[in-house]
Amino acid sequence: MAIAGTALAGSALCAQVPPELHLFVDRSEIQSMRDCHLKLHSPVRREAVFTYDAPWEGAMSGYITVLKAPEGFRMYYRAQTDENSREYTCMAESKDGIHWKRPSPGLIEYNGSKDNNIIYTGSAKGYRESHNFTPFVDLNPAAPADERWKALGLGRYVLPSGEDIRALTALVSEDGIHWRKLQETPVMHEGSFDSQNVAFWDTVRNQYVCYLRAGRNGKRAVQRATSPDFREWSSPEWLEYEGAPLEQFYTNAIAPYLRDPRWYFGFPMRFVPERKTIGNPPREVDGLSDGVFISSRDGLNFARTFMEAFIRPGLSEQNWGNAHGNNTPAWGLLQTGPAEISIYWTENYGKIPQLRRGTLRLDGFASVNAPYSGGEIITRPVRVSGSRLALNFSTSAVGEIRVEAQDSSGASIPGFSLAECEPIYGDEIARSVHWKNRAGLTSLQGRDVRLRFRMKDADLYSFRFER
Repeated sequence: MAIAGTALAGSALCAQVPPELHLFVDRSEIQSMRDCHLKLHSPVRREAVFTYDAPWEGAMSGYITVLKAPEGFRMYYRAQTDENSREYTCMAESKDGIHWKRPSPGLIEYNGSKDNNIIYTGSAKGYRESHNFTPFVDLNPAAPADERWKALGLGRYVLPSGEDIRALTALVSEDGIHWRKLQETPVMHEGSFDSQNVAFWDTVRNQYVCYLRAGRNGKRAVQRATSPDFREWSSPEWLEYEGAPLEQFYTNAIAPYLRDPRWYFGFPMRFVPERKTIGNPPREVDGLSDGVFISSRDGLNFARTFMEAFIRPGLSEQNWGNAHGNNTPAWGLLQTGPAEISIYWTENYGKIPQLRRGTLRLDGFASVNAPYSGGEIITRPVRVSGSRLALNFSTSAVGEIRVEAQDSSGASIPGFSLAECEPIYGDEIARSVHWKNRAGLTSLQGRDVRLRFRMKDADLYSFRFER
């Protein structure tokens, strides 16, 4: 099967950062809140979109990456039949994020045939890059064309003392299919790395970022390292969670949000190894797992606004157990519709794994929720950077939202009061707010204002100023 062309022009990767998106995934946007609360919205479970049942795949297949590619969407994953078999990096393709096909680039032989979708396998001498091979499209405008795709994988490193330790190996590609090592020596050796270590080019801070696995106080945890060139990396720093208890994060799935790269979202698989039985009658398991949601503005300090699960194991008994792989969110979000984001996670790990799809509305990870009796929030000061205020919101048939612009003292700005705001109701991704006798926010551009949202039976997901 031929594979669609994959040339990526550098100029196409350098899109402007969109107007700042104000999200209610934590309290960073909120100065005060009355009779409202922040509400987590779990993805709606959709179909199982892929089953890892090819001869070279099987029980231990996992560590999924999904991303946008020039010809549609791509998936990368580890294929492994059992704990003692060789590990392979495989690729699948999709036009819609639902129907996935295995291409056949004819690169790696398996059981005497190259008719498979294997694109890489770990080299000799202990390198296991395919164990957790996690690629990305490099958005760095200075990246050479033949290094436009990059990845990190598990390798080894011999210290001057002679100690042989785990390390991360860097790999590069022009097309995301034909891969080579960036250099023979590993690029990072401070960490455990025995998980899905993720890296990307931060378009806001102009640096490479890697989130890697390490142990902290006897728990699986996450560190961050940065690099100007993907070769030399800083010493890793611990992620902090604003006073929340430290939980076992088996993977982290951290990336810039596709709608605004100033936000970092993560979807760690939370591991609960102490729970060894489940069901009635009880059966023994190796622990339990689910998926959680974390958010950050600086990439190092993450909010744990919601300690509740973002992805639960569900009704299938198979997903309660085999906790080292079940309910593991894939790295990457895909926009699969005008108002839809798809997120994916692994199920049936340890038997015949499958990839489950879930959907969210754009920005729909969390909201400010107001009951029928009503409530309100006031934001921290924000600078008006456009001529209109657009809301991502949902109400009932009797619900509504009104907005007031206030000055720094909390006084209503004439012409932009609650009483002058036309009531907003419905369910839209970007509804413009209108005040009587006002043609938008032109007179307020450049000013710092506080926004007062009076809400009834409504959810407010985000807002932004648009031109």
